[in-house]
Amino acid sequence: MSVSYGAAPVVTDATVELLPGGVTALIGPNGSGKSTLLRGICRLAHTTGTVTLDGVDTTALSPRAFAKRLTVLAQQRPTPAGLTVTEVVELGRHPHRKGFSRADHASQRAVERAITLTGLDQLQDRPVSELSGGQLQRVWLATCLAQDTDVLLLDEPTTFLDLKHQMSLLDLIRDLADHHELTIGVVLHDLEQAADIADRVVLVSEGRIAAVGAPAEVMTADRLSDVFGVPIEVHALPSGGLAVRAQRAGRRTAHQVEEYAEPLLLSA
Repeated sequence: MSVSYGAAPVVTDATVELLPGGVTALIGPNGSGKSTLLRGICRLAHTTGTVTLDGVDTTALSPRAFAKRLTVLAQQRPTPAGLTVTEVVELGRHPHRKGFSRADHASQRAVERAITLTGLDQLQDRPVSELSGGQLQRVWLATCLAQDTDVLLLDEPTTFLDLKHQMSLLDLIRDLADHHELTIGVVLHDLEQAADIADRVVLVSEGRIAAVGAPAEVMTADRLSDVFGVPIEVHALPSGGLAVRAQRAGRRTAHQVEEYAEPLLLSA
């Protein structure tokens, strides 16, 4: 698949398979084409090539049928005015409704489940205009979960979240794959988070796929240093994840720090 904006190609000759019931993380530098590739998969950008769902070309699916199978949490969404958290989450049920019919029991259960999974129970009656960026991000994720699809795509979902809610969200992503059999594709900037939750990693560089495989196979120090353009160290952790650290060019060693004879003293 190739993806372009107008006449300008952004992603070229990319072949990506999202593991059924698994987590596939897309990583790479800014501007490498990660988010564009995700947009191409979910038909939000012009593509050449084929995107298939269970062997079916997605161009054969109507927008409603496609939305029943795949949902995406984009980087930016407009904040709807005058709606509560529950009302926004209910928007995720749109592909399952006919006309202006009222929500059925299945939709109510899907909305309640999505709110609970994302930890929004105490906020469900609050206007979304009063929420923080992190809270609003969880509302949009709940909206995607309420859509009740087989495939969930997330574009930098930890944006705006503090550390606690980042970890909670990553745990939820892993749980959705492990226990709810969702097929998940996620764009992440944090390389350690990608190594921690992904079954497969897709490394994107300059609009092309540089490597695909298990995190430890793809995320080697040499390969990451080459793609990101900075020296990077990678160490395996006892937990099974990876510690990834970029080295600043001007960083002093411990020996160099000790060479300073006098400490800097500040007084009021």
